[in-house]
Amino acid sequence: MLTGQILTGLAGASVLFFIAAGLSLIFGVTKIVNFAHGSFYMLGAYIAYTLTEAFGASGLGFWPSILLSALAVGMIGALAEITVLKPVYKAPPLFQLLVTFGLVLIIEDLTLLVWGPEDRLGQRAPGLSGAVELLGTQIPSYDFFLIAAGPVVLGLVWLLLNKTRWGILVRAATEDREMAAALGIDQRILFTGVFFLGSALAGLGGALQLPKGGADLMMDLTVIAPAFVVVVVGGMGSLTGAYVAAVVIGLANTFGVVLLPQATLVLMFLVMAVVLLLRPHGLFGQPERAERGHTPGAGYPAAGAMEKAIWSVVLIGALLLPLAQDDFILVLATDIAVAALFATSLHFLLGPAGLVSFGHAAYFAIGAYAAALISQQIDGPGMEIALASAPVLAGAAALLFGWFCVRLSGIYFAMLTLAVAQIVWSLCVQWTDLTGGDDGLLGLWPSDWADSRMVYYYLTLALSLAAILLLRRAVHAPFGFALRAGRDAKARAEAIGIDVMHQQWLAFALAGAAAGLAGALFVFSKGSIFPDEAAIPRSVDALVMVLLGGVGHLAGPVLGSAAFTLLHDQLSRFDQWRLLLGIVIILVSTLAPAGLSGLPAMIRAFAMRRRI
Repeated sequence: MLTGQILTGLAGASVLFFIAAGLSLIFGVTKIVNFAHGSFYMLGAYIAYTLTEAFGASGLGFWPSILLSALAVGMIGALAEITVLKPVYKAPPLFQLLVTFGLVLIIEDLTLLVWGPEDRLGQRAPGLSGAVELLGTQIPSYDFFLIAAGPVVLGLVWLLLNKTRWGILVRAATEDREMAAALGIDQRILFTGVFFLGSALAGLGGALQLPKGGADLMMDLTVIAPAFVVVVVGGMGSLTGAYVAAVVIGLANTFGVVLLPQATLVLMFLVMAVVLLLRPHGLFGQPERAERGHTPGAGYPAAGAMEKAIWSVVLIGALLLPLAQDDFILVLATDIAVAALFATSLHFLLGPAGLVSFGHAAYFAIGAYAAALISQQIDGPGMEIALASAPVLAGAAALLFGWFCVRLSGIYFAMLTLAVAQIVWSLCVQWTDLTGGDDGLLGLWPSDWADSRMVYYYLTLALSLAAILLLRRAVHAPFGFALRAGRDAKARAEAIGIDVMHQQWLAFALAGAAAGLAGALFVFSKGSIFPDEAAIPRSVDALVMVLLGGVGHLAGPVLGSAAFTLLHDQLSRFDQWRLLLGIVIILVSTLAPAGLSGLPAMIRAFAMRRRI
């Protein structure tokens, strides 16, 4: 039994290593957090299915098909880098992340169009379809092959990076990208080559996984979080670290099913959280280098007369909206108000504080569940007490978790926030006596006085607007100036007496409280709450809304949330809505790298150039 568990964990670790190795290479050289890496893994499985069905009846057809699948995915990755990512290399890093999210949506819908919605079962590997008895346990022969393949691929990639000129250039760019460029290294070709290799490794992982688990449309989202966990635990840019971390996570997941079945959903995130708290840069990682020539972030000047006039018109329109006498419009407008508050709370971290959170949905969900549970226990003014309590409880949770998170920086901070969100999500799923599990909590409607679309819309608009203005006021207060000082020049800020970590901790708590209020408003607008509100897609939605609107302007998250909600509503009526939404996201990121809020400045600059 024990032997079987160990070997199963090691076999899974090899596949996870292939994916994480490619992800680590791409991030190490290009500094892009590639959300689309799981999509390349999925493509590897589907392309391998097609090729092995056509040529894989024997070993001479199967194994070349696996290798050809990896090469094909590598070419797709290189093509995506050339056509989609190259135009945004000069944009802020967060917009590059947004483009990779657009790629996820496009690849998912194209995969659906080509292969259909059905799961695909792969052929067994020729010569490895049986089992071997070891210490009284039947072990699939293919598992032994996968266990051996991991170190072999690690060795080959190590030789490529350490014994070839191309590998030396890659390592030079990983250590100091700007110095490598100054020495004449053509980064355009180098980046494309790294994307090819990283994507090919992900495709190889998907192709080799095919005989064990087949191919399905959820593979991309299922694997991307474990891959990030492995990369972060091992240390960004370290292949050896990625392999060791893959083994640790693979064994933890395998034994967790047997020893701690109630913790299987969150075990790897607990491992990551512990590692990051003990070693903030992972097992084999190095502190992130500060980029030379760092450009200070947005200064957020006070709104001018024209901007105030525009927003006054928008507010008057929002107040007059119920005159349309259309319940659907009121529901949509309520959703926009909630989304605007949620996005603004995340923007408070991303913009003024310079903290990139991948798990902000945790506090949205904590506020939502707190409001739901309080309203169920209190008769009469249940909604009112719930709306007052939810931001307090969510803020308290953010204060607790933020104490750990703000001790890290960069991608390590982002991944620890993701770990916290996954822990919250697993509690929502598995604590069924309290949360209802996957069945959720139902029948959560407003109090009698607010039990109409119009009244609840006005209540949501008023509370969301008040919270947004409070966050905006905090940005222009001394607290906000201290936050921006720590964001732009941490060493200088600390030298003049600003406790940067303390300021970031308070910002984390304030953003969590605002997200909790958004979650509470969401509950009473929908009448229910489910664990999905704490899952990764909800955090990604918030990121997309902020980046679409623009991080450099306080109005950005409001514009982005309205645009995203309206786009989602309109495009979801089409069968290929993910494809269309992905294209829109990439176009906005490419044509307006400052987001929608930056369009007026771009238009003014273009007009001035035309006059010149």
